[in-house]
Amino acid sequence: MTRNTKQYLMPSSVEKPSKGMYNIYPSHTLKEGAINIGYTSLAKAFQQHSCILLDGYVGVNWETVTTELLEAFKAEGLTKIRFLNINAALKSEEEIDEMIAPFLGGDDPIFGKLFEGKINDFFDVSKLEAIKASEDALTVIYGCGASLLNVENAALAYIDVPKNEIQFRSRAGGVLNLGAKESIAPKPQYKRMYFVDWIVLNHQKADILPKIDYIIDEQRSDAITWTDGDTFRKGLEDMSKNAFRVRPWFEPGAWGGQWIKEKIGGLAQDVPNYAWSFELIVPENGIVFEANGHLLEVSFDFLMFHNNKNVLGEASERFGYDFPIRFDFLDTVAGGNLSVQCHPRPEYMKEHFGHTFTQDETYYMLDAKEDAKVYLGFQEDIVPEEFEAALTDSFENAKELQIENYVQVHPAKKHDLFLIPNGTIHCSGTNGMVLEISATPYIFTFKMYDWLRLDLDGKPRPMNIKRGMENLHFDRKGDKVEQDLISHPKVIEEGEGHQIINLPTHKDHFYAVDRLEFDHEIEVALNDQCHVMSLVEGDSITVITNDNTFEVNYAETFVIPAASGSYKLVNTAGERVKVIKSWVKSEEC
Repeated sequence: MTRNTKQYLMPSSVEKPSKGMYNIYPSHTLKEGAINIGYTSLAKAFQQHSCILLDGYVGVNWETVTTELLEAFKAEGLTKIRFLNINAALKSEEEIDEMIAPFLGGDDPIFGKLFEGKINDFFDVSKLEAIKASEDALTVIYGCGASLLNVENAALAYIDVPKNEIQFRSRAGGVLNLGAKESIAPKPQYKRMYFVDWIVLNHQKADILPKIDYIIDEQRSDAITWTDGDTFRKGLEDMSKNAFRVRPWFEPGAWGGQWIKEKIGGLAQDVPNYAWSFELIVPENGIVFEANGHLLEVSFDFLMFHNNKNVLGEASERFGYDFPIRFDFLDTVAGGNLSVQCHPRPEYMKEHFGHTFTQDETYYMLDAKEDAKVYLGFQEDIVPEEFEAALTDSFENAKELQIENYVQVHPAKKHDLFLIPNGTIHCSGTNGMVLEISATPYIFTFKMYDWLRLDLDGKPRPMNIKRGMENLHFDRKGDKVEQDLISHPKVIEEGEGHQIINLPTHKDHFYAVDRLEFDHEIEVALNDQCHVMSLVEGDSITVITNDNTFEVNYAETFVIPAASGSYKLVNTAGERVKVIKSWVKSEEC
């Protein structure tokens, strides 16, 4: 087994769904060049060179890649071939483990701190220098970090794998962490990837992007797709100036619901629920290019490394290569409550985890049953010491906790926006479909009460009561909750056939939220900001940027880069549509 999941592998080609139907495989059409399929075509391209540096991401199935490539070379009549594994130049596993240990958080099952080194730190310089290309054979030097070698006239190829597929492979025991000799359990492996491997390899991606000669999508190990570096970079440049979607991916969870399963076609049905859709959690999403009927997916990071200024505009000075805003779905319809939780304060986030900004959130109610609710803020009479004691007693003795004695419960209606700045106690209750509009960091949830529930693997979910208590704002209580933590919409523009409604966010939120409601069309200036958007009511719209048209269906998240300048939204649904947009507030605001 190479992957452990019920989710379907993205095919190498796909037909677009009908108008109004959510597209789970959105793509961006290349205006120039082709996407090729298979090892035979890649082997033919590689034969132009005497040496190939075949770099790639953690999770690549190197054994299959090299075996298939060797067979393709032989089929082309090439007999003088030499494969060299860059892993021969790695430092010892003991040296690597000692180097990264301070960043792995010890026994903490979830949290570490972002690694501060680079990929060079994993290699022995003398061993790297000893790796030489053969003069009488086509030499393929492969593995994570192969691009570190300085080989004259070598071509540089890069193999990418989507983050969801890396995790599915990890769950099947098929992934080695950078510098490791054996696979470890999926959860500690994810922690190591998040805090070490992904950081290191993303730095390397940024460094080598201008030099890549071939880019390869290896999620279908036996049927790769690939294109040349110039075509790839031209595609990134075009995407950085026009509307696009990332490829979403969907996961079941302990509290998951049935809305996604019922409303979004094309997903695997042999799962108990869907808890999340990674609509735009860009550290884990991919972007998909299409040409001549073939699809090629690469990580979103490449777009930021190519031209973050085009994408973010003014906000690129503040966030660099980090895309700041996250959209995702939390589905509890016919499901359960989320855990009662909070997120770290900014200074805690930086000191303990190494992130420069924290996980501020909002809940936008995309849909809601009559009994939907959100737990948010404390009761007026909250006593922190009593709250902590009750949480601890519940966790240690498996005792049900009447959480409403401590935390307020609010009815949740469609299109409501609940504000969850860092340090705020909260959770979504059952029977709500939440579009979470948030800062991008996404794993830093301190669970404090989880309804005595087991995870899907039958094991208790880790609690973080101590961390939560260190970060909670206990003054967010009583009447202040309704005043400060529930958005009060106001119409800021109205004209024939349209309204723009501002949904004010908290002063601690660095992003703003508006809702555009219109019958026919509306034009919007970007003012050097990137807009992240979702069609929250109505079947479909057309987005026009720089004379390019892009179709968007209900519940789809899309991005308008700052370099687009402006855009037009055209209603193709027949009835009034509603579109949420979010953007980074100007720093003087």
